[in-house]
Amino acid sequence: MQNESLNPPFPVFHPSSEASLRNLPVNLFGSVMGLSGLALAWRLAHGSLGAPAVIGEAIGAFALGVFVLLALGYAAKLARHPQAVHAEFHHPVTGNFFGTIVISMLLLSAVIAPYSASAAHALWTLGAIATFVLGFVVVSRLLKGQVDASHAVPAWLIPGVATLDIAVTAGHEPSTAWAAELNLLAMAVGAVLALVLFVLIVGRLVHQAPLAPAMTPSLMILVGPFAVGFLAYTNITGSIDRFAALLFYFALFMFAVVAPKVFRPSVKFSPAWWAIGFPMAALANAALKYAQLRETAPLRTIAVLLLGMLTVALAVLTVRTLRIAFNGKLLT
Repeated sequence: MQNESLNPPFPVFHPSSEASLRNLPVNLFGSVMGLSGLALAWRLAHGSLGAPAVIGEAIGAFALGVFVLLALGYAAKLARHPQAVHAEFHHPVTGNFFGTIVISMLLLSAVIAPYSASAAHALWTLGAIATFVLGFVVVSRLLKGQVDASHAVPAWLIPGVATLDIAVTAGHEPSTAWAAELNLLAMAVGAVLALVLFVLIVGRLVHQAPLAPAMTPSLMILVGPFAVGFLAYTNITGSIDRFAALLFYFALFMFAVVAPKVFRPSVKFSPAWWAIGFPMAALANAALKYAQLRETAPLRTIAVLLLGMLTVALAVLTVRTLRIAFNGKLLT
């Protein structure tokens, strides 16, 4: 098996043995993505399955609180330890996790839209701009050439999925020609970028050594482009056609393939586990949306099972993350 040091999931700066904001990982924003996606899934379940509305709204409020706390913490890290942030951003793997920040902003704009249209619009606009900038930076880095093939890991997909999320979360925006063209731009960039990177990543996983154990949970990100693609495509077209169904079913297939590889007792807990949150949430949202259209018992059962698995998984991750946060291990 490949030595973990050859394919590190985190930057190569040396963390201190004492708790410090220097060690706050940017990939922890994946928790906001997962929780926001869970909130939106329960909001969908309220409309289609009659689930209590308070569940989704409470989770959404919690996701917003987590985002504010992490944003303040990471801003303090930037102010006190700019070299650590610089190392993360320029790392060939961890740099992609800055996409979790912009995706969190986009998802939270949908979460708060029923309460404040102006705040949702401002957050979505800022998130959309930051997403396009990040996508530009990522592609520019890759086109410089001589990129180590071992660095083609699932985290590379995050910037492409982030661009797709612009179209996913644009439902609360005013229906104008400008917004429609922006959604088409986001869909074009996100779809092609995610497809190209998906091929590179699968090639690396097939032909090179397995991922380091600490990066195993990130395999769930392979579900993301197809589940998010389904949501983005159906939001743009306003319908669920056969192409949308193909995206959903391939996302479901990829989940069935990677889930047994991810959910293993041998994979130790770390903040990297939050990589499973949003891909699973996107799949649960897609399943709920598809089941609502087809109205068949098997699809409804799949949607309920995915929502239940997602809820349990994120509850466990939340409890375990809070535990290491309170005992000081999160920042060591």
